[in-house]
Amino acid sequence: MLPLTYLRPPEDLRSGILTHQERVAIGIPPVPLPVFPWQLPALNAETIRHDFLHLTAGNQSNPIPAHVRRSGDHPIFIEPGARLEHCILNSSEGPIWIGRDALVMDGAMLRGPVAVCANAVVKMGAALYPGTTIGPYCTVGGEIKNSILMGWSNKAHEGYLGDAVIGHWCNLGAGTSASNVKNSGGIVQVYDPTTGTRQPAGVKCGLVMGDFSRAAINTSFNTGTVVGVCCSVHGHAGLTPTYIRNFTFGDGMYHLGKLLEEVRNWMAFKGCEPDEVILETIRNLYLRDAQNHQPTDKI
Repeated sequence: MLPLTYLRPPEDLRSGILTHQERVAIGIPPVPLPVFPWQLPALNAETIRHDFLHLTAGNQSNPIPAHVRRSGDHPIFIEPGARLEHCILNSSEGPIWIGRDALVMDGAMLRGPVAVCANAVVKMGAALYPGTTIGPYCTVGGEIKNSILMGWSNKAHEGYLGDAVIGHWCNLGAGTSASNVKNSGGIVQVYDPTTGTRQPAGVKCGLVMGDFSRAAINTSFNTGTVVGVCCSVHGHAGLTPTYIRNFTFGDGMYHLGKLLEEVRNWMAFKGCEPDEVILETIRNLYLRDAQNHQPTDKI
């Protein structure tokens, strides 16, 4: 499941509404964990339905506000503290979950199955299509389809994200878009950091981004791009390479001190700070990777 598991165990990865660890803790049956991260979006719509069924059994949803436009026959569940402004909820294709203290702003359009987790923000005019999970404390805007943002990440502005998996503490700058289909319509071959080979991922595969990586405004990600952890993706003319190694800074490599400072800065935006465990994990991985670093996919 690299690059998603460089800095955290597989059981901490989110799909549907919950992580595997959360399902175990509250006694919800587990769901299959795929071999490759780009397989998570293909299962996400069904995983949302699975988690929704178990989380809502015997529980009462908060009422849907009168100013919200609702259509569809599948259920909608709103946890305490969630705020829904003048938005549109369409449950024709599947259920919609709005987590505790989440905010769905004016004009946002949600078409289930969709999960907006605790403390997430869906900005004005956002379009969330089926199979999409917005993890805790994420902020999203623009168009998102069949994608997972694990948690504490931002895609706050216009741009397209489809069939994608975004790790924790990531940020996609305004206008960033990620292709999920080749112009030829052929099979997308995705780089697997575990084996150093490319794996067939079907005809649709978007961006896979590891924790603490960011992209500059108007970045255009190639189909099936894999970005490692702790990267600053900027300076690319046209489409990005399809594989960007851990700790890439533009066309070079991060300085470790600068990287750790920026990790602290990004976490501070959401009122958090890194603990020594995550900092030490980053340091150790950095030292391991520093000797053979190549920032492009020419490997």
